[in-house]
Amino acid sequence: MTEGRNQARHNRPAVTSNEQSPPIRSAGVRLLPSAITILALCAGLSAVKFGLEGRIGLAIAAIGAAAILDGVDGRIARLLDATTKIGAELDSLCDAINFGVAPALVIYVTLLHGNNGGWIVALVYVVAIVLRLARFNVLTDDENAPAYRKDYFVGVPSPAGGLIALAPLAAWEQWGTGWWTSFPFVAAWTVGAAALIVSRVPTMAMKQVSVPPKMAALLLIVVALVAAGTITYPYVVLVALVLVYLAHIPYAIHSKRWVAARPETWDIPPGERRALRRSSAQRRSLTRLGMRRSKPKGRSSRVAGRGRSRR
Repeated sequence: MTEGRNQARHNRPAVTSNEQSPPIRSAGVRLLPSAITILALCAGLSAVKFGLEGRIGLAIAAIGAAAILDGVDGRIARLLDATTKIGAELDSLCDAINFGVAPALVIYVTLLHGNNGGWIVALVYVVAIVLRLARFNVLTDDENAPAYRKDYFVGVPSPAGGLIALAPLAAWEQWGTGWWTSFPFVAAWTVGAAALIVSRVPTMAMKQVSVPPKMAALLLIVVALVAAGTITYPYVVLVALVLVYLAHIPYAIHSKRWVAARPETWDIPPGERRALRRSSAQRRSLTRLGMRRSKPKGRSSRVAGRGRSRR
């Protein structure tokens, strides 16, 4: 039987290079990223329904689910090599609804509807999201941009902006009414989120962030703590994540300025670039310490010289 199999394999015609192999990926697999995008859209629209019904917790959860799905669909598209132009356009349109229209309506019907200026605040936020997405599409098509531009977003991305705008609602769900639910604060917070979204302030692109192997265990512990906290205190975790994200913006500004001033680092991987930045910072620290140590010696020698001249 074994000899028969070997003979059959020997007699099997060889596949030439001119023969076309059958497609590996089916149409259903290639549609998977777009299907996830549609699921995110359904979550965003469901958030509007929950907000109109007064179920704020479910509305926040639905927008959070839309943000997670939005982060997954692009990665799956790149993994399956299923990126398409229509998929990119569909993603932008869904983001405008999920992180623009949905958060604005939920915030308006809960915290802003009692004031005549509340609708203006909601409109400003939605317009900022739409402008940010339009600018993102234009910058994505720029083939002459330096390679390091992929490591940074221009302004706060729309999913993060939507979650930032929802922070007062999360605080309301956790701690009840307070200064964080007053109209002046909510209006200023929402307009501030819109300003960050449409601004040119750089923020880190999470898809380019790499974790050193020695930090992998610590990262897993942090992820476990965040997951446990999300189950137990979801609104506290959301507010904390928003504050941490806002706190990282000064670091992102400094990081992009450092890279932009050094063209020789534009085409190297982000991990190597961070290592160079850390080494240069250490050298500057050592130089400053050396200068500080040399000053007392120079001063003491000058004092000694003055003493000898007086004698």
